[in-house]
Amino acid sequence: MYIWKDVTEFFSESQRYYKDCYLEIDEVYDECVEVSLFSSQKGLYEIYVSYGHMYGIIYAEAEEAEAKREEVKAVLEKEYQKHKESTTEFINEFAEKYKLCIPNDIFFDDSGVFDF
Repeated sequence: MYIWKDVTEFFSESQRYYKDCYLEIDEVYDECVEVSLFSSQKGLYEIYVSYGHMYGIIYAEAEEAEAKREEVKAVLEKEYQKHKESTTEFINEFAEKYKLCIPNDIFFDDSGVFDF
């Protein structure tokens, strides 16, 4: 049986800031599933999810973010115990239920591209 490991400490304080968000907690399950919570003072909190071929962000209001993160962890843990790799069916259902998004800037910060 695997456990969720808090790996937040492996990020320096400066690495915890991303745009207007702050990494509150980053946990991994069997080094294969990751769930992170980013807080924001300006907008919605972000729950980053990575499991096999599935990854993205779930947006949540501040007051519901922690409960949503725990719910997502439980769902992913249960699915991982059944299938070590994410299935297309699971990805589609999960993405629809949790409104999983892949923002344009998830891999590339283009905020300074048009600054002249």
